[in-house]
Amino acid sequence: MTYPQDRLGEEVGYIAYHFHWPRDDILGLPHHERLGWVREINRINTRLNKER
Repeated sequence: MTYPQDRLGEEVGYIAYHFHWPRDDILGLPHHERLGWVREINRINTRLNKER
């Protein structure tokens, strides 16, 4: 089974938008690490939105 391309694209776009990392660097991350960064960005955004 392969990872859905649309989901991979969402993850790459989300990380690239927030951290300005190059696409190839993000794609080079192991799946679990990439998901960890997605979760961390979400945690940061949630905290910042609550502070507003």
